[in-house]
Parts: sequence; structure tokens; C-alpha cells
Amino acid sequence: MKRLLLIPALCLPLMAGSCDDAAVATHNLKKAADNFEINRRVVFFNGITDKYILTVEGFCSMDLNSAATAFNVICKTGPSEYKRHTLVLSDNVSAFVEQLDAAKVSAYHYRVTFKPQAIIPDVDFRGDLGELTTNSSELMQ
Repeated sequence: MKRLLLIPALCLPLMAGSCDDAAVATHNLKKAADNFEINRRVVFFNGITDKYILTVEGFCSMDLNSAATAFNVICKTGPSEYKRHTLVLSDNVSAFVEQLDAAKVSAYHYRVTFKPQAIIPDVDFRGDLGELTTNSSELMQ
């Protein structure tokens, strides 16, 4: 039984080491873009009229929603300032993304970002302090 478990354990490092350089570099470029380090141009255009609907340039991260119907672009505009643009995709509206500057990333080592500030939540309180200190069941009697 132990030998059966040993075989996959020995094969796993071999399979993990067989990644293409392009796959590792792509992962690292995506990670850099998600950390607002890549200068990009995102263009939304109408395929029927051949007209640009919206052009966004800057240090932007983007993603599709789970249904692949909306394209979200989030750009960093200052030290703690961000703008979000959302365009709903349809059969005649598309988008393309251009990386404007080359980026230095490793093709040999995956980049992992650890951000300890994200562990502690930023809690916003909305409400009236009087409601918290008043027992509403006593008021009903």
C-alpha cells in the first residue's frame, strides 16, 4: 500500500517541472498585471460599425464575469485611487488588450504575492449607536 502512494508522490515533482517557459512567464505577467504593474491599452469596439466604443489606458487589471458576458477593467490612477469600467459584451461588441511596455518576468520561477494587509479586514460600521445599546424587545412591552 505504501508503494502505491509513493509512486504518485515521486511523479508529482516531475510533472510540475515539465511546464513550458511560456506558461510560467504568462502566469507571472498576469500576476504583475493584477498588481497594477503592467501598462495596458484596452479597446472595446463594435464589430458591425468598426467603431471604438471605449479606450482605457494605464496600469489596469481585467477579468470576465463568470458568465463571460461582462468585461471588467480596474485601473490604478493614484497611490490609493482606482477606477472600474464594465462593458457588457454582445455578439457585436468585443474587446482587445494590448500590453504597451515590455515587462521583466521570470520564465523559471512562479511569482507568489503574499499581502499580510489583506488578512485583517477593513470593517465599516453603518448604523446608529443608540440602536445597539437599546433592547428593542423591552420597548415592545
